[in-house]
Amino acid sequence: MTQLMGRPIVEVPGELGARPVLADLLTGARAALLGLAAVAVPVLALWVVTPYADDGAAGALRLAGALWLLGHGAPVLRGAAQAPLTVTPLLLGLLAVVQLRRAGARVAARSGPRPRWGGPWAVWCGYCAVAGAVVAQCAGPGPFRARVLPDVLVVAALAAVATRSGARAVRRPGPGGGSAGPGWPGHWRRWLDRVPGWARPDGGAPAVRAAALAAGAGLTAAGALVVAVAAVLAAVDGAGPAAAVLARGPAAVAGLLLLSLAVLPNAVVWGAAYALGPGFAVGEGTLVAPAGAVLGPVPDFPLFALVAEPGAGGWRLAACTLPALAGVVPALVLGRAAAGPRWPYAGEPEVRGGDGLRPEGGSFEDYGLDEPDPAEPSAAATGPWHPVATAVAVLVAALLTGAAAMGLGWLAGGALAGGRMAELGPVPWRTGLAAAGWVAAVAVPGALLARSRALAGEAAGKATGATGEGTGAAPRPVGTVGRFVVTLTGRARRSGLWLRSRAYVLVLWLSGAPTAPDAVDGPDGPSGPPARSTAPAAPARERPGTD
Repeated sequence: MTQLMGRPIVEVPGELGARPVLADLLTGARAALLGLAAVAVPVLALWVVTPYADDGAAGALRLAGALWLLGHGAPVLRGAAQAPLTVTPLLLGLLAVVQLRRAGARVAARSGPRPRWGGPWAVWCGYCAVAGAVVAQCAGPGPFRARVLPDVLVVAALAAVATRSGARAVRRPGPGGGSAGPGWPGHWRRWLDRVPGWARPDGGAPAVRAAALAAGAGLTAAGALVVAVAAVLAAVDGAGPAAAVLARGPAAVAGLLLLSLAVLPNAVVWGAAYALGPGFAVGEGTLVAPAGAVLGPVPDFPLFALVAEPGAGGWRLAACTLPALAGVVPALVLGRAAAGPRWPYAGEPEVRGGDGLRPEGGSFEDYGLDEPDPAEPSAAATGPWHPVATAVAVLVAALLTGAAAMGLGWLAGGALAGGRMAELGPVPWRTGLAAAGWVAAVAVPGALLARSRALAGEAAGKATGATGEGTGAAPRPVGTVGRFVVTLTGRARRSGLWLRSRAYVLVLWLSGAPTAPDAVDGPDGPSGPPARSTAPAAPARERPGTD
């Protein structure tokens, strides 16, 4: 009661603990203004240092607003000819999505009653209010002109998706006290119930998501590697359009470098499309692919200097091996998931519990895992997947990867101007189809092979354990690299968690907060040695007869 009386109540009158709608509106407006400031500050700085600028501060702010709208995927008209400009700077789009997700998650994570129109909806309204002001400021005649209705709709759609995604990402309490179960979503589960058991990957949603993310990360790394190799080759060459940029003065060089940084993720997507095979276009009637390049005049822009020279592919065909390497990790992830439960669900004796699911002496949260959903069949209950179910899981992950590649290919390209430059970037459907095909072609046989090897290793381990029990000898460990890696990874993770807890206790002790250091388990779990106390040691008693 004393703590409640001593704490000031800062909420608005009405429901105790309710968050006011105005605060959520300001959260959305702040997210939009932060993204706008990240664009406007460099633009205004370049305007200040540019001698004899053609336009005033209002023109610089208009350019910043147009770039901010382009970052959301909104189309902008350029010049007196009203040429369309639809290429999205993906770095600015990523910044907007991160701000919206964080705002939505922060608002949704607050407990207590909330007004009907509060929460993520209020965040979305605040963001859209700032977007409407930016569109209105760029709607008049000028070098960059916004299209009012399409721009507002595009920004509103992106804000709704990102805010809702952040709100849904907040972990809700599950039936076991942890977070909600990691199984398939409700609509997927209802559809999977109609699939025969031998073709249904029960409890495979986390593995499919991890495989799709691993495939996407591999393709992104492949695109980044292609861009890096092209940059090194262009630097070794030392000639071309990039050399003429240095003669325009420091302000022009800084502006081009900042613009190149904003579209660097676009270049990575183009590099991934190049490695996948379909390639990309730099104008109508052009194609840049490993099999060869057909080019025309290109704009004088630093990133366009990295485009391969016209002619046959030759050694550039080696780039097609990168997507094959990107499918190895998804194959291993789904292959191990198809073989049945793994650490910490069923692994080392000191980790698994008596039911084969819950770790002994700890919770799933201690190991960075979600609490299993009782409605979702667990891996221990269903056993290994059928080979057909393994292939189905791989195909689902491949389709997710292809859909993501198609969406990014569509955002990374577009129109830079009218005429020839109305076609720029990869063809979305070809890029998505190639990404799904590469992942499926590599991961299906790889996952089946990993599944068979994991099952063979488990069978050998069970046979070795049974032999040891029959002869009275202790069971011998299975001498496989996989079990050694799993054991080493588990011990390293537990040691890291223990060190992090000790560091947290030390910080609390230094800040003067009450701690209970003896309640923290050691790196070997509850059965390990007791943790040392971080409290200061008591002074030693003086011996009798000493000064």
